[in-house]
Amino acid sequence: MERMGALDASFLAIEDDVCHMHIGSVSVFEGPPPGYVELRELISSKLALVPRYRQRPREAPASIGRPLWVDDPHFNLDYHLRRTALPEPGGDTELQALVSRVMSQQLDRHKPLWEDWLVEGLPGNRWGLITKVHHCMVDGIAGSDLLSVILDLDPDAPILEPEPWEPASEPSRARLAWHSLGGVATAPAGWARGLARTLGDPRGTAGRLRDVGAGLLHFGGVLARPTHSSLVGPIGPHRRWTSTRATLDDVKAVRRALGGTVNDVVLAVVTHGLRELLLGRDDPVPADRTVRTLVPVSMRTPDARGVFDNRVAAVFAELPVGITEPVERLNAIRDQMDALKASHEIEASEAVLGLADFTPPILSALWARGIVHWQDRIETVATNVPGPQVPLYLRGRRMLEAYPYVPIAGHVRVGVAIWSYCGGLHFGVTGDWEGAPDVDRLTAGIDAGMATLLDSARAAAAC
Repeated sequence: MERMGALDASFLAIEDDVCHMHIGSVSVFEGPPPGYVELRELISSKLALVPRYRQRPREAPASIGRPLWVDDPHFNLDYHLRRTALPEPGGDTELQALVSRVMSQQLDRHKPLWEDWLVEGLPGNRWGLITKVHHCMVDGIAGSDLLSVILDLDPDAPILEPEPWEPASEPSRARLAWHSLGGVATAPAGWARGLARTLGDPRGTAGRLRDVGAGLLHFGGVLARPTHSSLVGPIGPHRRWTSTRATLDDVKAVRRALGGTVNDVVLAVVTHGLRELLLGRDDPVPADRTVRTLVPVSMRTPDARGVFDNRVAAVFAELPVGITEPVERLNAIRDQMDALKASHEIEASEAVLGLADFTPPILSALWARGIVHWQDRIETVATNVPGPQVPLYLRGRRMLEAYPYVPIAGHVRVGVAIWSYCGGLHFGVTGDWEGAPDVDRLTAGIDAGMATLLDSARAAAAC
């Protein structure tokens, strides 16, 4: 048995019949689709690399400790692999409708928390693969690593023989309780080691405390102002999902000509999309209107790549949708992101999330649920995850595109995820079925925002 991390456990705790906390991706491949047996052989050969795929969460009795990962004694790969096909004409509209339906369904807590869907019927000799995995297992970076594990760098990579596997015996409630109590009992030793490190470096500790304090003050200033927006409100269990694409070359051309970072340009086109969404709803968009946005920041160090868990902090950006001129909007985002880096929000966020490691699990779960219901002060989420820039293959078929799926929870009705792969930049937009029926306006606005910034970049380069 392995004890779940505090942040991983929080994603499990906040899930309910409305907030489904799985992330995912939608990949499009060239060539004829593999047969079901071919796909099954591939996944079976890779399972030893991802032990979590054959484990399920078990709650500790009376929540005396964090949930535990245990082997599923009834693991059946055929349950997790699904096969379907799109109706004609099999284009983006049909694929997005299928993804919306698949992602609206909650994963079964009694089984390992993942599914893969083989999708046939795409035009142009293409096929798709929808992956769906619970957020308690991976964050965005780890999810990218996970996709890289399942796929191959070599189109001619051989299929290895699956390693023999037998599930560990199902733990009794007494054994679960004993293991959980062991975690509770050893926690003070961890606190003591942390205190010893702190006392051994007073100057460094003082600096970290100063940075965290400054970040917390900045947090308070941002979140004290309530927002009133059609982007915020009750959500239901059903989702709408849409997607669009750009190229990293275009984004880098804008960055070179107009300044900022790749992430600044990405946030600028997302801001354009949000502006178009609000204008399409006849929402007031005065010059000072901003959209408060949760921007996850990876805290994953290079030595933690390939470890499948959650290692993220967060900053809060005020995306300036009220600015009408695209270059001015990009400049405002660049200045704001520079200020956020200096505000120590990331350090404060990491410290707040780290407190969960020192909190009794039942209180930690209540805290996580409280944070979700407090999210009426956040209007949307925008997460940008770098992916591999080399081609990946599945049974010799090249992956052409890969679009992310981000969950929404609490009162947040719209979320945007961005994933880069092999020179492409892929946007996936999640909306609540009732509260955001017009999310296609957002993706159309992203396209328009990219086009206007490219025009401005070409004009600047010509001068």
